[in-house]
This record gives sequence, structure tokens and C-alpha cells, in this order.
Amino acid sequence: MKTEMLPCDERGISAAAGLLKKGEVVAIPTETVYGLAADATNEDAVAKIFIAKGRPQDNPLIVHISEVEDMEKYARDIPDVAYRLAEKFWPGPLTMVLPKKDTIPMATSGGLDTVGIRLPSDMTARRIIKSAGVALAAPSANLSGSPSPTSAQHVFDDMNGRIPLIVDEGCCTVGVESTVISFDGEGVRILRPGYVTFEDLLTVTENVVIDKGVTAELDAGAVVASPGMKYKHYSPKADIVLVEGDLADFTEYVGKNYGDGVYAMIFNSDAKGFPYRYVMYGDNDKENAAEVFDRLREVDEIGAKKVYVRCPSKNGVGLAVYNRLLRAAGFEVVTL
Repeated sequence: MKTEMLPCDERGISAAAGLLKKGEVVAIPTETVYGLAADATNEDAVAKIFIAKGRPQDNPLIVHISEVEDMEKYARDIPDVAYRLAEKFWPGPLTMVLPKKDTIPMATSGGLDTVGIRLPSDMTARRIIKSAGVALAAPSANLSGSPSPTSAQHVFDDMNGRIPLIVDEGCCTVGVESTVISFDGEGVRILRPGYVTFEDLLTVTENVVIDKGVTAELDAGAVVASPGMKYKHYSPKADIVLVEGDLADFTEYVGKNYGDGVYAMIFNSDAKGFPYRYVMYGDNDKENAAEVFDRLREVDEIGAKKVYVRCPSKNGVGLAVYNRLLRAAGFEVVTL
């Protein structure tokens, strides 16, 4: 299969919509990461997502819509708090897990009676959804387990020959996948942290908790309602070790373990005078989020074998970055 890359103009949007209507899979931009999109209501189309990614069948897909009202086409028993959250955070990087209607097949929901629904803020994504005339299931457009793609080139590196089309809109603005939440009555549980933070959610409801799966490895047999909870994700070929500690202790630790193929992943402000090979990923939570997947891909490009990563903040958007790095490291954390 030849993979074509088109810009996000009328031609690209029309080509994407046409392929999606035919049950094909297309990589599209969103504000978070690039998504591998297919008609969420078409089991055969959804199956092509799993094949292209090499994704486990029990890992649910997030359904993307173009209007708030579309939520009611695909979900039922929607609590009042969900409408309040949609009013504040949609369009945007928030996914809400809700009881699904029969319009969403089990193939899309990973065999669950629930479905994650999101209204992206990226206008190209919404135009493609609207032109296709149906909600789109769209996990990240990378090979399963590898770092998520934040540029069309990342998608091409993973999906060349696997899908017919990539719509190129440059680099994603957010850089990490959406926040995923579920509901217990009017209470909210964060299943996967993202750009919409714990603190943000508290502005709508005081009943917010963080699921243990955000910072701890779940049992292999666990049933999960959100992608990004169960399997090893976001991992480059290089071994990743997450290191908690101040810069002086981190530098000493890297020195003790330094050798062929060893790199550090540090904040921009750490770089002056840092004595070992390194890559940088920002100086604050939002910069870290925008750059983390690009750096995880870069370490493979430069031939790193092991990478010691300075631990980001666990507050705000930092929790999302920490969660992704924790999974990339296979939960290997060194506390100094």
C-alpha cells in the first residue's frame, strides 16, 4: 500500500473524508497527538485500526465528534456533570467515558458497555469528522507501544505502507493525549491524566479522584475503561529510567551509570554545564508535554541505548507527562 501525505487544505480534507466513508483508515491531526481515524460505527473499518497499529483488541478506542450534541447519538445515561464539563472544556482535550448506545459496536469499545467520547478543538479534525458524516474512532497514529506521534513525519515513520493517507497539519499544540475521565454519579475519576488537569476539573465539581492506574501498574488481567492504562506504552527502543531527585543528585547518578549509548533527558535550564550526553524537553509542564514524545523518538534516532530522565512535576499538566514517562520506563523509577 502506498501512503500519501496531503496538507490540511480542502483537497486533503476531502480526500480524508472520502476514504473514511469507504471504511478506510486515515491519520488526522488533533490538538493532542495525531490520530488513526476510522468510522467508529463500522466494525470492519475499526478492525483496520487494530491491524495497522498492532493494537490489542481489548484496548478501547476514543470516539471523536464534531458537535457537542453528537454526544447523545453515541452515549446514554449522561450525568449532569458531564454536560457541565462539556460546556467548560469542549472543544478540547477531555474524553468522557459514558454508557454507550448500540450505535457504537463492541469492537470500538474494546468489548465494554462504555465508550470514551471527545470533541477535539483542532479545526481540521472537526472538519474531517463533519465531512465524513460520522464519529471517528481515533487512537494515536503510532505502532502500538511506541511513542505517540506529534507530527505527520512521526506518523509516516510508523505507518508508511500500512494506511492510505496522512493529513499533515504540522506539529500538535498540546503534545500528550487527552485527559480521560469516568463518572460515579456526579463524581469524576481521572483514568488518564492530560492537558485538562485535576485542578481544572475541580472548578466544575469538587468530587474528583485520581485512579490508582495513573501512577501504578495494573494487573495483566485488569479490565480498563480507558486506553493508556493497561499495556506498556510510549516506549522507544532505548531503555528509559525515570529518576526523581534534584539536579546535583541526578548528575551524580548519571555519572555513576555512564557509558556507551547512555544519555540523559533533562530540562532546558539544566543544560548549562551538564557534563554528559543529553536531550532536552522543556522547562515547565506545558513545554514538557509538547516535547516529551518528540524527545522519546529522538533518543532512538541518535542511537541511545539507555536514557535517564529527570522526573517532571506531578502537579497540573506535569502529572500527564509523568504518567507517560512512567509507562515508557515500564514503571522503573529511581528515587535519589
